[in-house]
Amino acid sequence: MTDKSEKNEAGKKALEDLKDDLAESNAKAEEYLNIARRLQADFDNFRKRTERENEEFRKFATEGMARSLLTIADDIDRALGTAEEETELVAGIRGIRQNLMKILEENGLTEISTDCRFDPNIHEALCTTEADTDGDIAEVFQKGYRMNDRIIRYPKVKVTKKKEGEETCQE
Repeated sequence: MTDKSEKNEAGKKALEDLKDDLAESNAKAEEYLNIARRLQADFDNFRKRTERENEEFRKFATEGMARSLLTIADDIDRALGTAEEETELVAGIRGIRQNLMKILEENGLTEISTDCRFDPNIHEALCTTEADTDGDIAEVFQKGYRMNDRIIRYPKVKVTKKKEGEETCQE
Protein backbone atom coordinates (compact mmCIF):
# COMPACT_ATOMS: atom_id res chain seq x y z
CA MET A 1 0.00 0.00 0.00
CA THR A 2 2.87 2.30 0.47
CA ASP A 3 3.68 1.92 -3.15
CA LYS A 4 0.16 3.05 -4.00
CA SER A 5 0.38 5.81 -1.44
CA GLU A 6 3.73 6.95 -2.86
CA LYS A 7 2.25 6.95 -6.37
CA ASN A 8 -0.72 8.91 -5.07
CA GLU A 9 1.62 11.40 -3.38
CA ALA A 10 3.74 11.63 -6.53
CA GLY A 11 0.59 12.16 -8.60
CA LYS A 12 -0.59 14.90 -6.22
CA LYS A 13 2.86 16.52 -6.34
CA ALA A 14 2.87 16.34 -10.14
CA LEU A 15 -0.65 17.78 -10.21
CA GLU A 16 0.42 20.62 -7.88
CA ASP A 17 3.47 21.25 -10.07
CA LEU A 18 1.25 21.35 -13.14
CA LYS A 19 -1.17 23.72 -11.38
CA ASP A 20 1.77 25.97 -10.40
CA ASP A 21 3.11 25.84 -13.96
CA LEU A 22 -0.38 26.65 -15.29
CA ALA A 23 -0.77 29.58 -12.86
CA GLU A 24 2.69 30.85 -13.81
CA SER A 25 1.87 30.48 -17.52
CA ASN A 26 -1.45 32.29 -17.02
CA ALA A 27 0.33 35.12 -15.18
CA LYS A 28 2.90 35.43 -17.99
CA ALA A 29 0.13 35.33 -20.59
CA GLU A 30 -1.71 38.12 -18.74
CA GLU A 31 1.51 40.14 -18.51
CA TYR A 32 2.15 39.69 -22.26
CA LEU A 33 -1.46 40.62 -23.02
CA ASN A 34 -1.09 43.82 -20.95
CA ILE A 35 2.16 44.63 -22.76
CA ALA A 36 0.43 44.04 -26.12
CA ARG A 37 -2.48 46.28 -25.06
CA ARG A 38 -0.09 49.07 -24.01
CA LEU A 39 1.80 48.75 -27.28
CA GLN A 40 -1.44 48.90 -29.22
CA ALA A 41 -2.55 51.99 -27.25
CA ASP A 42 0.86 53.61 -27.81
CA PHE A 43 0.63 52.84 -31.51
CA ASP A 44 -2.91 54.25 -31.71
CA ASN A 45 -1.74 57.43 -29.94
CA PHE A 46 1.25 57.66 -32.30
CA ARG A 47 -1.02 57.19 -35.33
CA LYS A 48 -3.47 59.86 -34.12
CA ARG A 49 -0.65 62.29 -33.29
CA THR A 50 0.93 61.71 -36.69
CA GLU A 51 -2.41 62.29 -38.42
CA ARG A 52 -2.86 65.57 -36.48
CA GLU A 53 0.67 66.69 -37.33
CA ASN A 54 0.19 65.81 -41.00
CA GLU A 55 -3.10 67.69 -41.06
CA GLU A 56 -1.42 70.74 -39.50
CA PHE A 57 1.41 70.45 -42.02
CA ARG A 58 -1.04 70.27 -44.92
CA LYS A 59 -2.96 73.23 -43.51
CA PHE A 60 0.07 75.49 -43.33
CA ALA A 61 2.34 74.03 -46.02
CA THR A 62 1.14 76.64 -48.49
CA GLU A 63 1.64 79.54 -46.07
CA GLY A 64 5.00 80.61 -47.53
CA MET A 65 3.69 80.41 -51.07
CA ALA A 66 0.61 82.42 -50.07
CA ARG A 67 2.80 85.18 -48.57
CA SER A 68 4.76 85.37 -51.81
CA LEU A 69 1.61 85.46 -53.92
CA LEU A 70 0.15 88.22 -51.71
CA THR A 71 3.00 90.52 -52.75
CA ILE A 72 2.00 89.88 -56.37
CA ALA A 73 -1.64 90.64 -55.50
CA ASP A 74 -0.46 93.91 -53.88
CA ASP A 75 1.48 94.79 -57.03
CA ILE A 76 -1.60 94.09 -59.16
CA ASP A 77 -3.71 96.28 -56.83
CA ARG A 78 -1.22 99.14 -57.15
CA ALA A 79 -1.17 98.76 -60.94
CA LEU A 80 -4.97 98.74 -61.08
CA GLY A 81 -5.04 101.81 -58.81
CA THR A 82 -3.13 103.77 -61.43
CA ALA A 83 -5.44 102.74 -64.29
CA GLU A 84 -7.28 105.82 -65.48
CA GLU A 85 -9.91 104.07 -67.55
CA GLU A 86 -11.54 100.65 -67.62
CA THR A 87 -10.05 99.06 -70.74
CA GLU A 88 -10.19 95.41 -71.73
CA LEU A 89 -6.64 95.03 -70.42
CA VAL A 90 -7.60 96.46 -67.02
CA ALA A 91 -10.67 94.20 -66.89
CA GLY A 92 -8.46 91.20 -67.75
CA ILE A 93 -5.98 92.08 -65.01
CA ARG A 94 -8.87 92.41 -62.51
CA GLY A 95 -10.02 88.94 -63.56
CA ILE A 96 -6.51 87.55 -63.02
CA ARG A 97 -6.41 89.10 -59.53
CA GLN A 98 -9.83 87.65 -58.71
CA ASN A 99 -8.69 84.18 -59.83
CA LEU A 100 -5.50 84.47 -57.77
CA MET A 101 -7.44 85.48 -54.64
CA LYS A 102 -10.03 82.72 -55.25
CA ILE A 103 -7.27 80.09 -55.33
CA LEU A 104 -5.72 81.51 -52.15
CA GLU A 105 -9.12 81.56 -50.42
CA GLU A 106 -9.74 77.92 -51.41
CA ASN A 107 -6.49 77.14 -49.57
CA GLY A 108 -7.65 78.81 -46.34
CA LEU A 109 -6.68 82.47 -46.86
CA THR A 110 -9.05 85.14 -45.51
CA GLU A 111 -8.65 88.90 -45.34
CA ILE A 112 -8.48 90.49 -41.89
CA SER A 113 -11.23 93.06 -41.45
CA THR A 114 -10.24 96.69 -41.05
CA ASP A 115 -13.85 97.91 -40.82
CA CYS A 116 -13.63 97.91 -37.05
CA ARG A 117 -11.82 99.52 -34.16
CA PHE A 118 -8.06 99.16 -33.94
CA ASP A 119 -6.97 95.95 -32.19
CA PRO A 120 -3.22 95.73 -31.52
CA ASN A 121 -3.49 91.93 -31.56
CA ILE A 122 -4.49 91.84 -35.22
CA HIS A 123 -3.57 95.27 -36.64
CA GLU A 124 -0.23 97.03 -36.99
CA ALA A 125 -0.44 100.80 -36.42
CA LEU A 126 2.00 102.73 -38.57
CA CYS A 127 0.82 106.19 -37.60
CA THR A 128 -1.93 108.18 -35.90
CA THR A 129 -4.13 111.04 -37.00
CA GLU A 130 -6.33 113.48 -35.11
CA ALA A 131 -10.06 112.70 -35.15
CA ASP A 132 -13.26 113.00 -33.14
CA THR A 133 -13.00 109.39 -31.96
CA ASP A 134 -10.15 107.42 -30.50
CA GLY A 135 -8.93 104.05 -31.75
CA ASP A 136 -10.69 103.84 -35.12
CA ILE A 137 -8.90 102.79 -38.28
CA ALA A 138 -8.61 105.84 -40.52
CA GLU A 139 -6.68 104.37 -43.42
CA VAL A 140 -5.35 101.00 -44.55
CA PHE A 141 -1.85 101.01 -46.02
CA GLN A 142 -1.63 97.25 -46.58
CA LYS A 143 -4.26 94.55 -46.24
CA GLY A 144 -3.71 91.77 -43.74
CA TYR A 145 -4.50 88.08 -44.10
CA ARG A 146 -5.05 84.93 -42.09
CA MET A 147 -4.44 81.42 -43.28
CA ASN A 148 -6.50 78.83 -41.42
CA ASP A 149 -6.87 81.09 -38.36
CA ARG A 150 -3.16 81.97 -38.25
CA ILE A 151 -2.21 85.54 -39.11
CA ILE A 152 0.34 85.48 -41.92
CA ARG A 153 0.38 89.24 -42.52
CA TYR A 154 -0.88 91.96 -40.21
CA PRO A 155 -2.84 94.83 -41.79
CA LYS A 156 -0.84 98.07 -41.66
CA VAL A 157 -3.15 100.93 -40.69
CA LYS A 158 -3.43 104.56 -39.60
CA VAL A 159 -5.27 104.94 -36.28
CA THR A 160 -7.32 107.88 -35.04
CA LYS A 161 -6.39 109.67 -31.84
CA LYS A 162 -8.67 112.05 -29.98
CA LYS A 163 -5.91 114.36 -28.73
CA GLU A 164 -5.03 117.49 -30.62
CA GLY A 165 -1.75 117.40 -32.49
CA GLU A 166 -0.15 116.79 -35.80
CA GLU A 167 -0.23 113.59 -37.76
CA THR A 168 2.71 111.35 -36.85
CA CYS A 169 4.00 108.46 -38.94
CA GLN A 170 6.76 105.97 -38.37
CA GLU A 171 9.25 105.70 -41.18
